[in-house]
Amino acid sequence: MPAKKGTKFNEYTFETKVKAIRLHIEEGWTYRRLMEKFGIADRHRLKEWMRKYKELGEFGLMDQRGRRKKYIDQDRYVQKPKRENDMLKSVWKSGYRR
Repeated sequence: MPAKKGTKFNEYTFETKVKAIRLHIEEGWTYRRLMEKFGIADRHRLKEWMRKYKELGEFGLMDQRGRRKKYIDQDRYVQKPKRENDMLKSVWKSGYRR
């Protein structure tokens, strides 16, 4: 169900996220137990934190709102023009002419 206008969302600190992830991974706590301990309303939130932690480590748990993507993932930002150039070269070598 989508959020209603004026709904106040819960915000969790970086430390809370790290602690919850650590308890789940190292001590084997269930999502239900973590939800009760930290007052988290839904299991999906914890699953998102786990996904981000697995992809980016603790950096993935930081609040990224307001940051430009090119500063977050500098390597991907640099690689994009290189991939475009490689694609254009392959098209040119294949004999595509207008």
